[in-house]
Amino acid sequence: MIPAENLRIALQGILANRLRSGLTILGVLIGVASVILLVAVGTGSSAAIQSRINGLGTNLIEVTPQPTGFGPGGVTTAANLTPEDVAALSSRSANPDVAAVAPVLSCSVTATWQSTSYSPSQCLGTTSAYERVGNYHIASGEFFTRQDERTHAAVAVIGQTVLAQLFHGQNAIGQSIQLNGATFQVIGVLKSKGTNGAQNQDDVIMAPLSAVEDLLSGYPSSYTRIAIEAVSPARESAAEAEITSTLDTTHDVTNSASADFQILNQATLLSASTSTTQTFTTLLAAVAAISLLVGGIGVMNIMLVTVTERTREIGIRKAVGARRRDLMGQFLVEAVLLGAIGGLTGVAAGLVGSHFQIAGVTPVVAPYSVVLALVVSVAVGLFFGLYPASRAASLQPIEALRHD
Repeated sequence: MIPAENLRIALQGILANRLRSGLTILGVLIGVASVILLVAVGTGSSAAIQSRINGLGTNLIEVTPQPTGFGPGGVTTAANLTPEDVAALSSRSANPDVAAVAPVLSCSVTATWQSTSYSPSQCLGTTSAYERVGNYHIASGEFFTRQDERTHAAVAVIGQTVLAQLFHGQNAIGQSIQLNGATFQVIGVLKSKGTNGAQNQDDVIMAPLSAVEDLLSGYPSSYTRIAIEAVSPARESAAEAEITSTLDTTHDVTNSASADFQILNQATLLSASTSTTQTFTTLLAAVAAISLLVGGIGVMNIMLVTVTERTREIGIRKAVGARRRDLMGQFLVEAVLLGAIGGLTGVAAGLVGSHFQIAGVTPVVAPYSVVLALVVSVAVGLFFGLYPASRAASLQPIEALRHD
């Protein structure tokens, strides 16, 4: 039997039982759409996490004090991150894979402009290098300079959240604000960075470290952290090793167990998050594959029912000369057609669904998932249609003709 004839008969069989065929196609549709959507959710989650980590800074490595024991009164003791540490880490001869170093001192402030007051989640005293290390960009005005640091200039750069809360959308450049009663002039507004998952990066005020120490925090024994930029993502591990060696020397650390500082490598964090999201995506795809399997079983069920209902027709066709392969082809084409129609409509449903946020995640469709789901839907029709087709082809003409 020619393929066109098989296709015509298969379409007639599907259209003869529209409701039953429609429900079978729906089962495959749900499975295919689930595969595409759940893989898209996993891919979208991974992309969002990577974007948040990259938003922390370009090739960022951070050093923070690490508690090492208990001092008087049960208070934990930790390292003092000092200007000497910053100077040692800034040495290109000792740390060739370090591009920039910026000490960071956090403090709590209430900012006041005219009659409006607001307490940002972050107030940072740092150096001009932090603009680069922290991957910040200026929306208007300018970032403070080394000259501002040297002259202890009381200037500040604010984030978009502070701009909205304090100035209500008005121009902030050149305005004087009070930080815990000390006057700072706003010279720049940062571009929005959004949240990094734990903190709103736009809810920030930055000022030269020298001015913050003079007017806000005093002169503490330790910086809150030291932010460091590696020369490239590929050299982050090498930079971390150099930083560890340098701080071991400045802190007289003899072994890793006694280290009184902690190093957070962005590359390690990114690798761990990527591994986690890949596992998460695989689990989601496995759940979706089960839906597709159920759809395949539905295809086999409908084909078995079709064979039973059309037993007499099969007997007549065999009696007039239809061969085994003709009957196999007829029912296989029908099963594959059901799978293909379900697959195509499932792909369409999955692509439409990917335009909506799911559980707060913006799905990112992976092209391979579309191709894979479509191929598998056709394969499901072929695989689960094989047994019913074989059963139909194996019927004896006399037994088939006797069937009521």
